[in-house]
Amino acid sequence: MEEIKIDNKGFTLIELLVVISVIAVLTTLLMANFIGIRQRARDAQRKSNLFNVQSALELYRADVGSYPLTVDCGGALSSGGTVYMSEVPCDPLDDTDYIYTSVDGTTYSFIACLENENDPERDGDIAYTASGCTTPASFTLTNP
Repeated sequence: MEEIKIDNKGFTLIELLVVISVIAVLTTLLMANFIGIRQRARDAQRKSNLFNVQSALELYRADVGSYPLTVDCGGALSSGGTVYMSEVPCDPLDDTDYIYTSVDGTTYSFIACLENENDPERDGDIAYTASGCTTPASFTLTNP
């Protein structure tokens, strides 16, 4: 009588569970890093937006003699037919206004709420507390 040989080619349940577990751990680590990268990119965009608006505000002050009392997201920054910025940028996450304050037109404060609380350029804790942001950190530009 001839012996029948059964060839078990395949993976055991334990091997499959180990591989699935390793893939899940790697995916979790990569997703957490990916989310952090997106937050840092949005924060970089916020800071760039504030610097661009600051340049337009300085041109505005040079021509008009004072800073505007309001700056609205999506609107133009202009005076007397001169356009200093055709569209003031909005926050990249939710298209809301940045926090702009100018009491009398001689000074201003322009604040962006940051997502990355470890940003090296973020405001100190006292400035952040006074900023009105609900995110972990803030970045403020004032008139030079």
